[in-house]
Parts: sequence; structure tokens; C-alpha cells
Amino acid sequence: MSDAAALRSRLMRNVDEVDLQRQRREPLYDTRCGGVSDGTAARKLGAGYDVLEPGKRACPYHYHLAQEEMFVILDGEGTLRVAGELLPVRTGDVIFVPPGAEYPHQLINTSDGPLRYLSISTQERPEVCVYPDSGKVAAYADGHRLVQRPDANLDYWDGEP
Repeated sequence: MSDAAALRSRLMRNVDEVDLQRQRREPLYDTRCGGVSDGTAARKLGAGYDVLEPGKRACPYHYHLAQEEMFVILDGEGTLRVAGELLPVRTGDVIFVPPGAEYPHQLINTSDGPLRYLSISTQERPEVCVYPDSGKVAAYADGHRLVQRPDANLDYWDGEP
């Protein structure tokens, strides 16, 4: 591989070449998504590419305690459910979502065609996500993933001698 090809491989991706995996959970969720930044030299930013099917949602309504996100609508129309409101989104829109309980968010394809977008985020770990609709809380760190509801929370001293 030439130096230029190796450099390109570390620094660039084309969304049309991203390996998309389908994530489907009927009746609300159906998206094809893939990691744009996977395998690149990126350290603090991550990017995904999503193709959201008509009438579907990409992920549950949630907010982050550490990560900041940005969504770039590449093609299509839909709705951003954010902070208890429904905001229309369309091709060319750039959405900024800071961390914190003020901005729970979710993209919904409310159109008849696919909604294509980039999801870009800082990659802080550990990360905690809160899911207001289901009452779940998830903690993520390298090699760790814990999802539970606060009512199942143990006392700090539980099981300690």
C-alpha cells in the first residue's frame, strides 16, 4: 500500500462504502447503521452513518451525561424528538445536542422515504445514558456495559463485609 493510500485509510471514509448492519426491533425501530470512524486514526470523535426506514426510529429516546452529539441530515425528512418537543428536520440540517437531562433526543423518520444522516459524537468514556421512556440507565466503559433501572439499584454497602 502506498503512503498516500495508507494515509487515506487512516483519515478518510466514504459513507457509501460503510458496512451497514440492520438493527430492527418491531414495531418502532428499524435502521441500517455502520461506524464511519471505525478503524481510523480518530481518538476523540466518532461517526456513524444511519439509514432510517420510513415510520421508524433509530434508537430509544435518551440523553447522555458525558458525550455531546451532532447529527447531519444527508438526505430525507423526519422529526427530532427533543426536550419534549417534535422538531421537523430535512436534508442539510445540522443538529447539536449537548450532554445533560435538558436534551433527551431521538430521530424519527416521519416521511415516506429513507432518512440518511451522520451521527457524530465525542467519545468520552465512561458514559452514562438515561432513557426517560423506559426508566433505564446505562453505563458504558471499555469492556463494561451495564443497563438497569434505578429501582433495582443496590445499596452501596450491599454484600460488603
